[in-house]
Amino acid sequence: MTVMGPFGGAFAGRSVLVTGHTGFKGAWLCAWLLELDAKPAGFALKPSTEPSLFEAILLGNRINHRLGDLRDIPSVCEVTEAVRPDLIIHMAAEAIVRRSYEFPAETFDTNVMGTVNVLEAVRQAGRPCAVIVVTSDKCYENTGTLQPSREGDPLGGRDPYSASKGCAEIVSAAYRRSFFAPETFTDHGVALASVRAGNVIGGGDWAPDRIVPDIVRALGAGRPVGLRNPKALRPWQHVLDALSGYLWLAARMLTEGAAELAEAWNFGPEPGLAMSVEALTQRFLRAWPGGRWEPRCESDPPHEAAHLRLDIAKARRRLSWRPVYSVDQAIDATVDWYKAAESGGDMVAFTARQIREYVECAHAKGATWATGERVQTA
Repeated sequence: MTVMGPFGGAFAGRSVLVTGHTGFKGAWLCAWLLELDAKPAGFALKPSTEPSLFEAILLGNRINHRLGDLRDIPSVCEVTEAVRPDLIIHMAAEAIVRRSYEFPAETFDTNVMGTVNVLEAVRQAGRPCAVIVVTSDKCYENTGTLQPSREGDPLGGRDPYSASKGCAEIVSAAYRRSFFAPETFTDHGVALASVRAGNVIGGGDWAPDRIVPDIVRALGAGRPVGLRNPKALRPWQHVLDALSGYLWLAARMLTEGAAELAEAWNFGPEPGLAMSVEALTQRFLRAWPGGRWEPRCESDPPHEAAHLRLDIAKARRRLSWRPVYSVDQAIDATVDWYKAAESGGDMVAFTARQIREYVECAHAKGATWATGERVQTA
């Protein structure tokens, strides 16, 4: 076996366009791409929170940073032409379930037509490119059972956010079948896949109505953490676990093409490790003592799914991918990041260090992508 380094060195010198780079996951992705010697460019609105990970790690000064609205197709086409990406990872979205109830039309416009605009820009550019559309574990029709969702399960969504993510999956499949068919890859050179992750946690998330930012804000204010749905089960995972799946899939697509890989993929935690909101909060407060939680009652709360689980058997079987961090490791790394930020640490260096520590842990656990070892996809 030849050791090639993380992801087989597939990203060195590659032009990578990340939509949504000013968001939590997008900023972590760009930071990792810099570690991999890629040439990341970002296209997104201004950061939606203050503070933000994007600004904490000075990302605007370190990558090709472009502000723009995903709903404006001329702008999307313009940035695609300018960047000439080898890879597009489309993350930009309205990402908060409860906000989707407040602004449903905007949510559908951003999450559905935004995806159309990205894929249309690729189609009009007419150049070889790998494309990964990031959706959500909530894209599946949720029947309320404890059965994990598999890639071939029905898509759906009761709330605007979930429905819009299901629609984004349908859009991606339609463009793949109509314009970027794997069987004619040699003609068009575009490999299009979609990815679905669980509830990611990690340092630098300050979004509203997410449990970890809610905990951090409550600790900072010296007040109890209010939990709306303490018994709700979620597939928690560290943000780098989700991104490692996206990047390993992308690396394989860039080096092996589309026929075997241009599909939908789940990248979630290990089976059976879904944890309740209450249990996650209690574990977080053990790692960062001094706080407590209490139920937060609402008179007419919007619907949120009680149980979410992902089946990752396909990624394990065909990509030899599996998550690296346990929930405990994910929580500890998250707490460490926020504590470092609170103490005024150099968050550019600290974030890079957490990425390297994660890669070292993956290597020690024999993660295939950590050495770039090739495996059969069938």
